[in-house]
Amino acid sequence: MGVRVLQAGVHTAVVLCLVTTLVHVVMVFLHVAPANPVSKRYSQQVNGWVYPLFEQNWRLFAPDPDSFNRKILARTSHTDAGGSVRVTPWFDLAAVDQSAVDHHPFPSHTSQNLLRRAWTSYVEAHGGSDTSRSERAVMLREYLRNVAADRVAAHEGGSTFDFIQLRVVTLPVAAPGTAAGNRPPAPIEDRLLPWWKVTAHGK
Repeated sequence: MGVRVLQAGVHTAVVLCLVTTLVHVVMVFLHVAPANPVSKRYSQQVNGWVYPLFEQNWRLFAPDPDSFNRKILARTSHTDAGGSVRVTPWFDLAAVDQSAVDHHPFPSHTSQNLLRRAWTSYVEAHGGSDTSRSERAVMLREYLRNVAADRVAAHEGGSTFDFIQLRVVTLPVAAPGTAAGNRPPAPIEDRLLPWWKVTAHGK
C-alpha cells in the first residue's frame, strides 16, 4: 500500500512538472511570437506569466549598451519603540554591482542586469511620474522595491527597516579621449522617488 501511494505521488509530481513546463513554453512562445489573434486575446495572462521574471528580448543578439551612467542610491527609515525615526545615509546600489563586474572574467548576470533592468522597466511603465496607473506598473514598482530592499538588507546585515527610498542620478558617458579633469560630470537627471513601505524587511 505504501509503495502504491509513493508511486502515485511520483507520477502526480511528474505530470505536474510536465504540465507546468508545457504551459511555460506556450506562454513564452506567445510572448515572443509576432502579434496574432491568440496572443492578443490572452495578452493579460501571457504578460502576467512572463513579467518580470521570464521577460524575453533580442538584446543577446543585438545588444543595446547603456549610453548613460546611473547611480541608483537607496536609504531606509525605521521607527523605534520610542517613536523616533532613524534615516540611514544614501547607499549606492549600482556601485556594488559595478564592483562585482569590474575585472571579473565571468561576472554574474544578476550583478550586471537585475537592478538595471528593474529600473528601466520601472521607467518604461511609469515615465516621468511615480504614480502606477496599471497593474503592470504596480508589479514593476514592487519588483524594483523588492530588489532594492534585498540589496540594502544584505548590506546592512539583516537590520530591520520600515520604508525605503530610491534616488537615481543619471550621468553622461564621457567621450573617448576627452580630458574630464577633476570635475565630475553634471548630472542629466536627479530623480528622487517617494518613500515605499517595505513590510518584508520591517520585521
